[in-house]
Amino acid sequence: MEDTFPDLGSLSDEELKQLIDDLTQEENEISYKRRVLHGKIDILRAELVNRLRQKREQGGSLISGDDVSKLTEILAGRARPGWVWSQPAPDLHVIERHTV
Repeated sequence: MEDTFPDLGSLSDEELKQLIDDLTQEENEISYKRRVLHGKIDILRAELVNRLRQKREQGGSLISGDDVSKLTEILAGRARPGWVWSQPAPDLHVIERHTV
């Protein structure tokens, strides 16, 4: 599909209907891909929650000393611009909800 939008006044009724059909099909394909990606993200998050739950049950800590140091830097305003977590932060409310 082209990125440019056609001059609608120059399109015949059939061309306009075809364009609507083409864009509807493209939207359906994108929507399907989005739903698949959301499913994969949900599966990965569930796996992370399970791993964190097992770690906690085995007496491990969910937050490392490195995490505390990075958080201290952020709260003190000393974090480097553009800094991001190297791993996603655990979703603790999800862990609690699943382990209660």
